[in-house]
Amino acid sequence: MEWINLLSSISGATIRMSAPLIFAALGGLFSERSGIINIALEGKMLAGAFTAAAVTTLTHSPLLGFLAGGIAGMVMAAIYGLFVINFKSNQIVTGTAITILAAGCVPFASQILFQNTGSTPEIAMNHRFIHEPIIAVWIIMALVWLWFKYSPYGLWHKFAGEHPDALQTSGIDVINTRWSGVLLSGFLAGLGGATLSICLSSSYTRNMTAGRGYMALAALIVGGWRPIAVALACLAFGFFDALGITLQGIQIPKPNFDIPILSQIWNFVVSPQFIQIIPYLLTIIIVAGFVGKSRPPKALGQPYLRNR
Repeated sequence: MEWINLLSSISGATIRMSAPLIFAALGGLFSERSGIINIALEGKMLAGAFTAAAVTTLTHSPLLGFLAGGIAGMVMAAIYGLFVINFKSNQIVTGTAITILAAGCVPFASQILFQNTGSTPEIAMNHRFIHEPIIAVWIIMALVWLWFKYSPYGLWHKFAGEHPDALQTSGIDVINTRWSGVLLSGFLAGLGGATLSICLSSSYTRNMTAGRGYMALAALIVGGWRPIAVALACLAFGFFDALGITLQGIQIPKPNFDIPILSQIWNFVVSPQFIQIIPYLLTIIIVAGFVGKSRPPKALGQPYLRNR
């Protein structure tokens, strides 16, 4: 019976913990399908998490906070797009800079609004979402799948990342298509951050995304840039995250070791510090196994010049 309760707890936590990853990964899908590397997902999630918590605290409306989180991610995406699309800057370096910018701006804004650089005030339960973003993310995933499979706009995004010259020749502006992909990416990543702060938590805390933007990027690679596969990869990463959290609350019986070194190894393996890094270790292992097997869009990371 205890094992059934444990599995039920892990499965429920998996669905909840994977929701922000799916939001961010679907956002990254729009950007990378159109040819723009999106290593800035972490910064967009961070901006979305803080903005959602701040707006919800000030207005007592989780819906306004949720949408504001998406808009904050879109603003960060607009800054990113300006440099990588219009100014043709290096996408990886610029994406890293955007994440650093978000990490620096958020404490500054928090100090101005709440006189605290580390966190926002706690949000009351009746002013938070309980499960709405978790339901919404799966609806959005289905819509994204339909978008890329049946919509002409989805086809444009695919061609912008695969054969931009052919898309431009057909009369569709590649630059505008890439801009739409980047902005949609920022909005969805911002919603992922908002899910963290006003659904899975009761406030924003410093660096609460904890690398989830990079995990979402890893899910893109594992899922081969396909919506359903990407969502399943996010579920797998969410499972590892939920497993790490659940194991911290379980008293694991210690075997009797005759060799002292084995006892020390056991104590290290079951320590809370090691359990916390399990999701990240497994993420590295999985990505290392899939990175050579997934084929990215052909024009991914390549600036496009209209006049060539």
